[in-house]
Order: sequence, then structure tokens, then C-alpha cells
Amino acid sequence: MVQGFEFSLGSRRSAMTLPTLQSFPMYSPQLLDHFEHPRNAGEIADPDASVQIENPACGDILKLTLKVTANRISEIRFLAKGCVPAMACGSQITELVQGRTIQEAKQIRRQELIDKIGGLPEASAHASHLAMDALKAVLKKL
Repeated sequence: MVQGFEFSLGSRRSAMTLPTLQSFPMYSPQLLDHFEHPRNAGEIADPDASVQIENPACGDILKLTLKVTANRISEIRFLAKGCVPAMACGSQITELVQGRTIQEAKQIRRQELIDKIGGLPEASAHASHLAMDALKAVLKKL
């Protein structure tokens, strides 16, 4: 579905359409789904571990908070500010980690994240690095 709007050029008017996310074939359906319907979004009050990582090159920010029960990640939440892939990777990393032991979570690899999100354009690889860096940092705090 395409939405339109009008803008004025002096006395001339012109109609312009804005594409929706689905019209960008560079993003997989899985990535778009995580962006449009994020899982585990938010912040845990009184978490067992919390970290906020920023990519200095692009300014994307990812915050992870988590709770651990019986050596398992019982709850994990994310907050993200940045591009579509950064937000989607934040959502996907929480799904990959939820319910795993701390040791199992440490074994997650970037390629697993990329595969689950349906792939990333090369220009968006930084989003998967941000998610993995945040995961590594938060697990170090446990």
C-alpha cells in the first residue's frame, strides 16, 4: 500500500507518494516483521544486567536488559534507536537468547542472527555487529 501527500512548490502543486517498508526488496520479510512487530521491546525494571552500546560511525544505539533465573535468561528486553535493520536485529537477538543458559547464549554467532533475520544487505551489516556487541557486553556483566 502506498501513501500519498501533496507538497507545494510555490504556486504549483505536485503529488508525491511515499513507499512503505514492503516496497524495499533489500529487506527480508523476517527483518521487516521484526521491525514492524518488535519482540521483547522495552526495558526490565531492576535487571540482573544492562548495557547500552552505540555505533559511533552511524549513531545507532541498542540497549539490552535481562533477568536470569536458575542460570537461564528468563527475560530479555531491548530498546533501539537507529535504522530499520538495527531495530530488527535488536528484536531478533532477544528471541535467540530468551530461555537459553548463559553459556548457550555466549555460543550464539553473528551468522545465526543474520540467518534468523533473513539476511542483511552488506550496507546494513553494522546492525548485526551492534546486536552481537551488545549481547557480548551484557553477558560479561553476569
